[in-house]
Amino acid sequence: MCGIVGYLGGRHAVPVLIEGLKKLEYRGYDSSGIAVLNDLKLNVVKSRGKLINLEGKLSSSPLSGNIGIGHTRWATHGRPSDANAHPHTDCSGKLAVVHNGIIENYQKLKGRLEKDGHRFLSETDTEVIAHLIESCYDGDLVRAVARAVSELEGSYAVLVVSEEEPDKLVAVRQDSPLIIGLGDGENLVASDIPALLNYTRKTLILENGEMAVVKAGNVDVYNINEGKSVDKEIFEVEWDAVAAEKEGYPHFMLKEIYEQPKALRETLAGRITADGEINLEEVFFSTEEVKKFSRIYITACGTAYHAGLIGKYIIEKLARIPVEVDIASEFRYKDPILDERTLAIAISQSGETADTLAALRVCHEKGARVLAVTNVVGSSVSREADDVIYTWAGPEIAVASTKAYVTQLESMYLLGVYLGRVRGTLSQEEGRELVSSLQNVSDVACRILEQADTVKDWASRMVRSSNAFFVGRGIDYALAREGALKLKEISYIHAEAYAAGELKHGTLALIEEGVPVVALATQPALYEKMISNIKEIKARGADVTVVTYENSEEVANTGDRAIFLPRIQPLIAPIPAVIPLQLLAYYAAVARGCDVDQPRNLAKSVTVE
Repeated sequence: MCGIVGYLGGRHAVPVLIEGLKKLEYRGYDSSGIAVLNDLKLNVVKSRGKLINLEGKLSSSPLSGNIGIGHTRWATHGRPSDANAHPHTDCSGKLAVVHNGIIENYQKLKGRLEKDGHRFLSETDTEVIAHLIESCYDGDLVRAVARAVSELEGSYAVLVVSEEEPDKLVAVRQDSPLIIGLGDGENLVASDIPALLNYTRKTLILENGEMAVVKAGNVDVYNINEGKSVDKEIFEVEWDAVAAEKEGYPHFMLKEIYEQPKALRETLAGRITADGEINLEEVFFSTEEVKKFSRIYITACGTAYHAGLIGKYIIEKLARIPVEVDIASEFRYKDPILDERTLAIAISQSGETADTLAALRVCHEKGARVLAVTNVVGSSVSREADDVIYTWAGPEIAVASTKAYVTQLESMYLLGVYLGRVRGTLSQEEGRELVSSLQNVSDVACRILEQADTVKDWASRMVRSSNAFFVGRGIDYALAREGALKLKEISYIHAEAYAAGELKHGTLALIEEGVPVVALATQPALYEKMISNIKEIKARGADVTVVTYENSEEVANTGDRAIFLPRIQPLIAPIPAVIPLQLLAYYAAVARGCDVDQPRNLAKSVTVE
């Protein structure tokens, strides 16, 4: 959620910090700030709102200096305000801290510190860290930080700068990501890789319980609990910083929608053998283990959860293993029944989603084997899982997930075919047919994108509506839920998804003259039922758009208009069929003047519970 950037070296720190924070805007934020050391004096500037507000303050009161820290905050404790923005300082103003995560015992710590005479200026949990370090300081900043964080309960990525020791930054990680960028005579710290790429591709990824002492010429990493030095392997980033730019598109979301054919191709690359079998090199199940799996749990949040719902259909149909799908934020509170014969699948675009990580750990504790599906190499989910399927979608900047979602779906198909073939529930011929459709899906996606203007016209009819409905049967119902989420999260139109067969059990009471309804009909075996359901909706005066295949006039003609998909194996249809739903949400949001890439109250990577 929040973004952290730190710098020390030969450059002016302010431009580096601001540029880095801009690269992290996709994470969502409501305020920002920086702290810079110059001539042994710490200067802090903070502002509510977008980075442009902070830049305005800096232009009227310029800061210089070669070492500093910066932050973009997404409110958890305390409303968005200048006072609650990071960095936070101690009583002396000589030490500054930025922090991602939540300190669960901050009230207890704050009460103790206030009794000791510390004065707090914000409503945040983070300010406790600054005062706690101050109370532990005895002339050694590293020791003070180690002592302070030993008292913290919760999740945190912490970065500290101090007038007393102006040659270093101290960074600590527990459950929230933190990365060191290694430069030539300069080093950087950030909560995500895009903030570093203009300066270096060489990184160190901190693990839980590790502290980094970062100087301009070297970085030392320690295990806090053991006090021992840690020899870290350098991770070299291979993707291009240009991939995080808009490249002429008006919004990152639209750019990422159009990048989906490429993302789909790259997720398949190297994973299909010459004879049409699935090759998952990151998955180390033995044949015996696969055959012993008695159930599968899929856990995820938001859009990734919807990918899991479709994954359930796929895996149960192809591998004949019972699958349950649970929202990660609820999973660990239900005392799930797991054992060594359970495969748990954790899906997370960022690999840092706090609830998904917590669910993953519950699965491990109960003996399940854990498979991660994630877009980020080196993320917490990927490191803590037993096996990983990387989605290779590339950087996704817009808060509303698009290309990460379709590559998550594609990963579910790869896994389903793989499990089905190993278990003998899917014949070689059936497997090859599905694989062939997967290989063709990027071309189908390109053809759908050619209908963008048609979808734009469709969206223009929806912008004055306050409610919309998405309906489907079977696997289309799972897809309808993603379509509804996309529309409401970026256009702020209230949207709900329903199983079409459930309409007569209460939902029809909500259908009135002119209400927009999107009817998904990609499963020919269910056409007859869907036609009946659409007619029920039309009889109540709704405005119905049907998403179906070319040459399916019978179902298309039951609505007011249709978006046509090229023919594809019906089980694979959710991948291309989501694209018109993404475009609908995008164009509706643009027409309503919404902030498409950073919708209100939302963040890209939800790293708090």
